[in-house]
Amino acid sequence: MTDFTDAQLNRYARHIVLQEVGGIGQRKLLDARVLVVGAGGLGSPLLLYLASAGIGTLGVIDDDVVDLSNLQRQVLHTTDRVGQPKVDSAVAAIKAINPEINVIAHRERLTKANVMALIADYDIIADGSDNFATRFLVNDACYLGKKTLVSGALLRFEGQLATFKAHEHGPDGKHYPCYRCIFPAPPPRGLIPSCAEGGVLGSVAGTIGTMQATEVIKEILGVGESLAGYLVIMDALNATFRKVRVKPDPACALCGAQATLVDLLHHG
Repeated sequence: MTDFTDAQLNRYARHIVLQEVGGIGQRKLLDARVLVVGAGGLGSPLLLYLASAGIGTLGVIDDDVVDLSNLQRQVLHTTDRVGQPKVDSAVAAIKAINPEINVIAHRERLTKANVMALIADYDIIADGSDNFATRFLVNDACYLGKKTLVSGALLRFEGQLATFKAHEHGPDGKHYPCYRCIFPAPPPRGLIPSCAEGGVLGSVAGTIGTMQATEVIKEILGVGESLAGYLVIMDALNATFRKVRVKPDPACALCGAQATLVDLLHHG
């Protein structure tokens, strides 16, 4: 079929019987390289499900350590790992689920200085960060590096999910939007509270992070309808999901016709 071991055939049997996956699709997953930004509320279900799915190489970048307050939503970590670097805890959790996965731990903060080199080694980037500065940095780097980005965000009882690949064109011949097409610039400091300030329901992180994992897998397999060009908004209190069409902004500072940020990371 595709040179699977007996153990792999058993482990991934429920994938292989899916017409949309099969042996060829499972081989694509095993050969894929995905970088997850953040090993927190979103990164936890992301990493667990990507490891379970057989993503061959998983990178995780986070410079934080496990805190007791994380455990309400960050299911990747356990009480006995409080005080450990999150990336080390992530490696232990991933290896416990699927020891065949190649896990690359980046215990550092994502910055303008290292982001381009980091994303260059991966096929798809999944952003589970918890601050606007990182979200904009990841978006800009993925556009410049021509990498598909699957992005999630949380606050209180709400979540957002989108796929960005503004370096590619959709069926209409126009390029897809980037994150800046929806949010041109970070909001003023203090306008939108962080999860630490505003709170977040733990299970909402699980829902959005799991949906992120599904979208990453779909992009690798090339199946279903991509979320590129859409924004999914979840309201857990009302048990509703809205899928909003998003078009590229001609005036976008990054991907628009008169872009002013094209050299932001390359030469800035």
